[in-house]
Amino acid sequence: MASSSTTSDSQLPHDLEELLVAIQELPSEHRQRIDPVFARVLRSTKRRRKILSLVQDALGQLRLDMKYLMFDLEATRRERDEFRRKLEEPE
Repeated sequence: MASSSTTSDSQLPHDLEELLVAIQELPSEHRQRIDPVFARVLRSTKRRRKILSLVQDALGQLRLDMKYLMFDLEATRRERDEFRRKLEEPE
């Protein structure tokens, strides 16, 4: 099972930290059965957090890209309108 220093470095949810402490207090025969399950839960939790972080980063980048696209669209519309006015002006 992961050591408490490993789990505290990863900033586990409080419930998992409490569960780890409770598991560590169990007799060894019970701990041996629970440790692999807890390790899987731990890996799964870390994986979900990493995926969530990647998704949040991607959404942030998407929002930024959308702002640039909207700015570019507005600039293109202004340029189009300006050229139309110039074309419609009598010379």
